[in-house]
Amino acid sequence: MVKVLQKDKCKFLLLCIIVSIYGCKQEVEKIEDQMKIETSGYYTEPYRPQFHFSPQEKWMNDPNGLVYNNGNYHLFYQYYPDSTVWGPMHWGHAVSKDLIKWEHKPIALFPDKHGYIFSGSAVMDTANTSGFGTEDNPALVAIFTYHDREGEKAGRKDFQTQGIAYSLDDGNSWTKYEGNPVIGNDGVKDFRDPKVFWNEKEQKWTMLLVAGDHLQIWNSNNLKEWKKVSEFGKDKGAHGGVWECPDLFPLKIEGSNEEKWVLLISINPGAPNGGSGTQYFIGDFDGTTFTTEQTKNKWIDLGRDNYAGVTYNNTPNNERIFIGWMSNWDYARDTPTKKWRSAMTVPRKLTIRKVDDALTLCNYPIKSLNEYVTMAMPEAEMEIHNELKKIIPLKYSNQSKIEFTLNDPNVQMYFSNEAGDTLAIDINGKKKIVELNRGKSGLIDFSDKFTSGTQQMPIPNLPETPVEVLMLLDHSSIELFLNKGQYVMTNQIFPNDYYTALTIVNNTGEVLVIKDFKEHKVARIWD
Repeated sequence: MVKVLQKDKCKFLLLCIIVSIYGCKQEVEKIEDQMKIETSGYYTEPYRPQFHFSPQEKWMNDPNGLVYNNGNYHLFYQYYPDSTVWGPMHWGHAVSKDLIKWEHKPIALFPDKHGYIFSGSAVMDTANTSGFGTEDNPALVAIFTYHDREGEKAGRKDFQTQGIAYSLDDGNSWTKYEGNPVIGNDGVKDFRDPKVFWNEKEQKWTMLLVAGDHLQIWNSNNLKEWKKVSEFGKDKGAHGGVWECPDLFPLKIEGSNEEKWVLLISINPGAPNGGSGTQYFIGDFDGTTFTTEQTKNKWIDLGRDNYAGVTYNNTPNNERIFIGWMSNWDYARDTPTKKWRSAMTVPRKLTIRKVDDALTLCNYPIKSLNEYVTMAMPEAEMEIHNELKKIIPLKYSNQSKIEFTLNDPNVQMYFSNEAGDTLAIDINGKKKIVELNRGKSGLIDFSDKFTSGTQQMPIPNLPETPVEVLMLLDHSSIELFLNKGQYVMTNQIFPNDYYTALTIVNNTGEVLVIKDFKEHKVARIWD
């Protein structure tokens, strides 16, 4: 009996040793795998976005040339490959099958004798109106602004003109048109950012150009020769700064066959919360002239970090998909990143919704983002009594999608971490306003303009109940969406550590009910 016990004891010890060795091996493998990720350094720098587009290195600003072709969504962008601050502009290039996971491509357009390559757009010339391609192999045509830096330094006003280039291999290589510039300048200081689209009403190409504080509309048969046909905006919209990055497109009102046209105009400075912002107009377009009865200024995003956004041409099913530059000219050059600077917003689908007889342009993350989201089970319904709070630990911190519904839009929320950082969001349905304060959100001392007080977003038509809340939290940004994109705020953040908790405070005067709270993990999109 003793021998049997000793034998069993030896077996048990041997098993423990084997388990221990195997367990240690697993832990070593985990550590080695983690070290590989950390030492590789690829997209792991402090504050590097994990599911938003950012350049591999150096400076980036406006999205350009958004076009779909042959299964690829093209993203061109303002790029300076020699520094993390703004300089001689090129067009960077990336492609995606789903607008979430991106593949970097070589620089598309370089400065030349006419100047830097500023913002613009791209189209597929399927009918070969330009003669650059053939019916079997139509050209991808880029339309952009030339910026003559020497002319600007000399004090001239005609230093911005419009040029074109074409590609016959889906954007991998480019040839600039020998007749550039295709539109000259008769003395307009800020004359730029061409957005071109095929105009079904006129059976021509239409180009939008901003000219200082208003819009010009031009038409062409062949993308080379252009005629100005109308102007818009001298007496409409916000005029606190220069107009930039126009876009114009039709959308049907949700739940109807009624179609309206939407005009986007970015403005810097002059946004409601300071610096850069993008306004929109809803109206009509007859093929040459845009008109609107809109009297109030409306903004696509009331956060401080969504600027110069434009939409895709040639999308499947004619979806209107928007991407913005996630920054603000007030501090864009100063943000605390070293290898790269700037990111893009998550791509968003645009829709027009009628709320209380008012037409609103809504923007909401595209559905393909959910392919990168680990779907979570909803938490049990939470009840918070008046003036009490609920602290919700975060599993995925700054790489998550958080969503829930409220029975009353009167709550204070704040993200926090062990470093003492807090990002505060106050939804006040009684006063019809949302306030966001990032004054203690983390690293903020790189620019006095980064905090600049509490941001405010009016919510005059937000339903009283229920209220849907969606937040996308990445390593250096938060995107807040209320009621399926009816109201939106986008902001950069630079916390000293990942946020570990979301605290919700009840200010309703009644019992606050939180339903369907889910925190999803969003996958890293960079291999």
